[in-house]
Amino acid sequence: MQVGKEEHLNTKIFKDFFEITKSRLSISVVFSSITGYLLATETVDTLHIMYLFIGGFCMVGASNALNQVIERDYDAVMKRTQNRPIPRGRISISSALILSLLMIVMGFYLLYHLNLKTAFFSFFSILIYVSIYTPLKTITPLSVFVGAFPGAIPFMLGWVSATNKFGIEPGILFMLQFFWQFPHFWAISWVMHEDYQKAGFKMLPTGRKDRKTAFQITFYTLWMIFISLIPYTHYSGSLSLTQNSALLILILGITMLYFSIDLMVKKSNKAASKLIIVSIFYLSLVQLIFIFDKYFLA
Repeated sequence: MQVGKEEHLNTKIFKDFFEITKSRLSISVVFSSITGYLLATETVDTLHIMYLFIGGFCMVGASNALNQVIERDYDAVMKRTQNRPIPRGRISISSALILSLLMIVMGFYLLYHLNLKTAFFSFFSILIYVSIYTPLKTITPLSVFVGAFPGAIPFMLGWVSATNKFGIEPGILFMLQFFWQFPHFWAISWVMHEDYQKAGFKMLPTGRKDRKTAFQITFYTLWMIFISLIPYTHYSGSLSLTQNSALLILILGITMLYFSIDLMVKKSNKAASKLIIVSIFYLSLVQLIFIFDKYFLA
């Protein structure tokens, strides 16, 4: 009987850790870093990937936990977030802060083993996310623009972890993920608009679910498509794409553009929800195509 209680307690602790670090999101972000690494390296080092994965997870998870500490009162009033560990009292503020600090120290230590640039910019992305993006969410819709910077750093950072230098290649990876975030997060904000309003969050560019917001989603999707095809032009250093891969990425981009236009026409939550799903698949598939192209087609 006692064993059963301990197992139940361990399950609850794991679940709370999973929620406060937004582990699913953190893992997807780390996947971007690993993709960047695989695109940059000529010899895959499993130890490097392990450091990048665990270190990156610690840094992203810590920033998510700190975000929930800061937004605990806002989370308590929103239906989507009111059951999070801090609003429900399952994790105290002090415990969340200690956990965040330990994860930052561990993450920085592991990423520093790769190189200082990787560790520094991971820490820098936390600072932007927590100290600028998070407070701006209740002040101006420009918070999405600010938040797109730390959100785009991981893809670039994977390349930097392998090469220890910046260049046009990580710049393109950064810009691709940077512009992808606008249609993705504005579609989320469209669906969650009423809930966000309860907390005073200003996430949509016009503050309304209107045609102008949908137009901006479409506009940034077009820029995303353009940037995704730059490696095919071969004006992108050692980052390149073959014709077949570029065609596949173009098809994926046009698909996402279709759902962006569909939102502009219908201006409905259903259309926005479809765009969210499509955008998630888009980024994952594009990254996989880049990897497949390098290792099997180039």
